[in-house]
Parts: sequence; structure tokens; C-alpha cells
Amino acid sequence: MGMRILYLGDVVGRAGRRAITERLQRLRDEWRLDFVVVNGENATGGMGLSGDHAKALLNAGADCVTLGDHAFDQKDMLQFIESEPRVLRPLNFARQAPGRGHRVFQDARGRKVLVAQVLGQVFMKRPFDDPFSAIDPVLRAHMRGGGVQASIVDMHCEATSEKMAMGHFCDGRASMVVGTHTHVPTADAQIMPGGTAYLSDAGMCGDYLSVIGMEKTEPMRRFVTGMGQARFTPALGETTLCGLYIETDDATGKATRLAMVREGGRLEQSAP
Repeated sequence: MGMRILYLGDVVGRAGRRAITERLQRLRDEWRLDFVVVNGENATGGMGLSGDHAKALLNAGADCVTLGDHAFDQKDMLQFIESEPRVLRPLNFARQAPGRGHRVFQDARGRKVLVAQVLGQVFMKRPFDDPFSAIDPVLRAHMRGGGVQASIVDMHCEATSEKMAMGHFCDGRASMVVGTHTHVPTADAQIMPGGTAYLSDAGMCGDYLSVIGMEKTEPMRRFVTGMGQARFTPALGETTLCGLYIETDDATGKATRLAMVREGGRLEQSAP
């Protein structure tokens, strides 16, 4: 008997929040999910996550909410994250950053699940500490199939090559390595030789008739003319949940099955 785990990609704005609040609890029930992680770093106006919106994602059925390079764009998160252990910021965000970059959770049956997030370095707007040396001691301290029954690593970065390298680095030690940040779902879901489920990018939860979740007019104007006229605003149309579903083996922590999730909206496909 193993765990059924769902990871959902970056929630973008009101449309993304609506996708979570309207669909997640039904999926938990229908798919008999044991643990759900949601990346929420763009859930508030497309930039960061407020405390109120974090509460909404958790109340809708998320067991853990991860952040990213926009972790503290909403200033109330600086205080909120200290009081809400179910919200995680990246391990290597900054040495003095509030909150934690990893935590061991328990599902309803008492099985332990490690969740950790790291930020990549390639093509990111600001330099972050080495993600590989940041995640290594965490995985050593919480052995898959030993101290924890499952472990999840969120690799939040731009470059697919860096994400793939992290997947290989964690193979045999994590149950799942999933990429976030680019808002575009990739088609390379696989179980690596050491039993680690891998996907380069989970995509986003939001309106896909957009430019990575933003209303398309202003991004298109900037690309075509090279000039900006207005702020980016999240698109508010039809929503899609995107992510990765896996099943694990409790004794080893290995992923035994996986399926890409496209629920509702423009990208919908069959359930796991």
C-alpha cells in the first residue's frame, strides 16, 4: 500500500485560486488523495501570495503551499509564514529569510512526507545560493523509505537543463522532483531508474488563453513594440488545473505510477 500524491503547479491570480477552490476537494475525494502540494507564489495578483489567499488554498484542500522567487512580494507573508508551517519558501532564498524551506508533514494515516523547495540559478533575476548543496543535507537527514515514507522536491527555476540535473541529483532519494516557475507544462513525465518521479514543469493553475497567466494585451504590446503602457494583470477566463499525480510504495518511497494532470479548461485530459 502506498500514497497517492498530487502536485499542482503555480497558481496565477484569481482564476488560479478559483481553479483550486472549485476543483481540488472533488479531486481529493474522487482520486482518494493522501497528500496535496500547491505552488502558490503567483496567487495574489500574479505576484506573490498574501496570508488570506494562502489560507484559502489550504482550506480548499492543499496540505502544503510552496512559494518561489516571488515569495515575499506580498509583504504580509513576511509575518504570516512564521505562524503557518504549511507554507514553505525556498531553502536557498536568503539566509535571513523568515519561514522554512522544508518540513516533514503527516498524512491522515500518520505517514511522513518531506516537502522541500529550492530555487535555481540559471537565468534568474537575482543570484541565489547553490540549490544542489542546499537540498543534499535535507535528503540525507530524511531518507526516503526510512525516516519518511515519501519525499517531494519542488525545483523552482527557469532552465529545463537545471531542473533535469536536479532530477538526476535526487534520483533514488526523492519520490518526486517537479519543476515550477515557467507556467508552461512540459510533456516529459517519467519515473527515473532510482524510482523518482520527474517532470520538468508542472505548468500553472489559471487561464491558459493568456501569456503565462497574464492578460495577453500588455505582454504582446511589449514584445511587438518594445514599450510598456500598463501593468501586467492576471487573465480571468476559463481555468485549468495542471500538475503531476504519483503513487508511491511506503516501504521504499519509490514512485510506482505517475500521470500528468490537466483538469478542466482548455487543456483537460483524462484523470489518473
